[in-house]
Amino acid sequence: MKFFTKQELFAIFAILLVIILISLANFKVSLRRARDAQRKNDIGAIADGLNRYANDFAKYPLASPDGKILACRPVISEDKNKRKIVEFEPCEWEKDALADALDPTFPSYIKNLPSDPQDDLGVSYLYLSNGARFQIYAVLEGVDEDEYDPKIVARNLMCGIRICNFGRSTGVPLDKSIEEYENELIIENSKFQRQSRLLFPNAK
Repeated sequence: MKFFTKQELFAIFAILLVIILISLANFKVSLRRARDAQRKNDIGAIADGLNRYANDFAKYPLASPDGKILACRPVISEDKNKRKIVEFEPCEWEKDALADALDPTFPSYIKNLPSDPQDDLGVSYLYLSNGARFQIYAVLEGVDEDEYDPKIVARNLMCGIRICNFGRSTGVPLDKSIEEYENELIIENSKFQRQSRLLFPNAK
């Protein structure tokens, strides 16, 4: 019976090691792509839920300073004129629903607000809104993903411990702040009005 020589055993071991390393690398890439796919689905679902919320309330929820949706656990108080003031606490990712916080019997827009797949590592979604418009951001791990946007990266927004690079919005570009975009609209509108007055000086 012929046994393998030391050189042959070493060659077999080296081949097996290369196969294992390639398999591990492919497995890591598959896991990363699965996490990025979940992020894309989550952001899409959150955006759709926010739009349905706005259809009913004629505005989007405001954003908390740490980038969460202000639409949970209402706190009702009165001002000095005895008028009711309703304020909302931030909704927690993966714990709260996006719903009518004042009417628990009304169907929720999102039963459970999703959290980033690496939430336990400090990665999170980022929500920005002034009530009229919103932006919702995430960070994709793969820079080769089609939705990866270097213009968003340039804004240096933090999705937890990482810089955001992907998102969805309504009525506002993702590479600009809502305030910046609205100021641009005001300037454009002023220019249009001036041009209209020059072209039609007798128009009311």
